[in-house]
Amino acid sequence: MTRPERQAQALTGGVEALEDGALVDAFLAGRREAFDEIVVRHRRAVYQLCYRFVGNHEDAADLTQDVFVRAFKGLARFKGDAQLGTWLYRVGVNVCLKRLASRRPDAAPIDDVPNLAERGEDPLQLAERAERARVLRAAVERLPPRQRATVVLRVYQDLSHEEIARVLDSSVGAVKANFFHAIRNLKRLVMP
Repeated sequence: MTRPERQAQALTGGVEALEDGALVDAFLAGRREAFDEIVVRHRRAVYQLCYRFVGNHEDAADLTQDVFVRAFKGLARFKGDAQLGTWLYRVGVNVCLKRLASRRPDAAPIDDVPNLAERGEDPLQLAERAERARVLRAAVERLPPRQRATVVLRVYQDLSHEEIARVLDSSVGAVKANFFHAIRNLKRLVMP
């Protein structure tokens, strides 16, 4: 669908049926409910991204709200070169990295999230798995910001190297190098 067709569609009908590009056009045309639909569609993915950076629900919820406030204010700058979700990831990564940079060096580590046991699972195995997960989360937290962002987007958000390059405004080669160095650093941190 061409941009003029999307713009015409954006001015009529319910927003739930619109594609992301048409939602942006509808919002820019003055339909505030279009932004509400953008939030409904993307809030879970943005929240998961933020949670992977900060490791606790309260901070992740605050960051998610910050991401959508920035998106609301900056949606006019969305050019449509990438998917809306990719643009929101870029906003999210920037918000998270800014928050992490403002933290004190002695700030508390990522909160542990309790693992729910399956019926009949051995408590010792549960404890070992929980400890491995805690050690890995702590190691990811110690990575440099770009490496951490790359790991979060690649491993936890399952984005391709090309998508990560768009989110981080980087080259695919730089993303691959960051990921390689991050994995090497994680191995060093986890298995000293």
